[in-house]
Amino acid sequence: MVSVVLAEVTASISELKRNPMGTVAAGEGAPVAILNRNEPAFYCIPAKAYEVMMDRLEDLELNALADSRAGEAVVKVTLDEL
Repeated sequence: MVSVVLAEVTASISELKRNPMGTVAAGEGAPVAILNRNEPAFYCIPAKAYEVMMDRLEDLELNALADSRAGEAVVKVTLDEL
């Protein structure tokens, strides 16, 4: 079975167990695919990259919500009314 690896750097689970921080550092800020029997088991990413990814997902969700509400009646208010 062929699997797509969505990372430029790969490591085995054994390598991850031996040196977890070194494995993450090998990705130089990018994801590292952790392989089990030459198949991706999971992706290991630095905390900063995860935070950026979560922010982007939240932005996409908010944009989808705003798009779904486009065309609805607009209620105008002033700051004093809030």
